[in-house]
Amino acid sequence: MIPHTKHTPTSKVISAYYTVHPEDRQTFNDAVIPHLSTTAQQDGCTYYVFAEDLTDPNTIHLTEGWRDQDAIDAHMTDERFLEAASAVLKNVRIIDYQAEYYDVATQTAGALPT
Repeated sequence: MIPHTKHTPTSKVISAYYTVHPEDRQTFNDAVIPHLSTTAQQDGCTYYVFAEDLTDPNTIHLTEGWRDQDAIDAHMTDERFLEAASAVLKNVRIIDYQAEYYDVATQTAGALPT
């Protein structure tokens, strides 16, 4: 496995969000949090981050970076991913969901404006 660095080449990005029923927020977290570190360590994963929306705590954003499509395909069939997805789909009322997949044409390390 290639060690992850902040400049690891990423050719695929997935950006998604989930808006969950307020009563199911903890159930969502409980299903997803154990899955975060195992996915981040999968071969080909350059980053995998869930983050709470600052204006709506029941909306959670997911941003994923992957080396290539083969890495995404392996992730989507990984037993731990399937368990987490199943737990969410069976136990969480998802009010809204959207996901977009992007092919990265170029990648440049950025910096905050000075």
